[in-house]
Amino acid sequence: MSHPFMEAVADGLYARRIATLRYQFPYMEQHSRRPDPAPVCHRTVSSAVSTAHELMPKLPLFAGGKSFGGRMTSQTQAESPLPGVHGLCFFGFPLHPPKKPSVTRADHLSKVAIPMLFLQGTRDALADLPLIRSVVKNLRAPVTLALAEHADHSFHVPARSGRTDGQTLDELLTAFADWTHAVLGDHRPTSV
Repeated sequence: MSHPFMEAVADGLYARRIATLRYQFPYMEQHSRRPDPAPVCHRTVSSAVSTAHELMPKLPLFAGGKSFGGRMTSQTQAESPLPGVHGLCFFGFPLHPPKKPSVTRADHLSKVAIPMLFLQGTRDALADLPLIRSVVKNLRAPVTLALAEHADHSFHVPARSGRTDGQTLDELLTAFADWTHAVLGDHRPTSV
């Protein structure tokens, strides 16, 4: 949760008047490279959502995460809806392993009934662009796909793109903020 990207996301959302609650899965706490079993991750997600609601009961809740964290959040929501959560946001949904295109990691998304936002880089090696577009198109819940041009799974953009990582992150965070307002029925864009 103290990764520079996660800190930049939290700071950027704070600047947009959006509070965040960062947390870690137990395997990260133990500095292990091997992820926890899915049930442990699902309990962790549920606990984090519950804690967020206890800390700020009047704020609308959105849940999600970066890569694995986003996938575990969506699996948790698919198994048993997270109380009070208005939508899910994925910063780089890991659709498949690198160089092994597949959509099986998205099968559970058909059970999610709340709005979802996919923030994806167009060069993401873990989400082949035609495949992620196909997945999003076929979901029954309201889904938004926001693409970061030239960005990889870490939302890094090459210098030759003429863009910076900071500009890319700023656009993603603005897309997230605008999406939350739309989901809540407040259609005022946060961008100028």
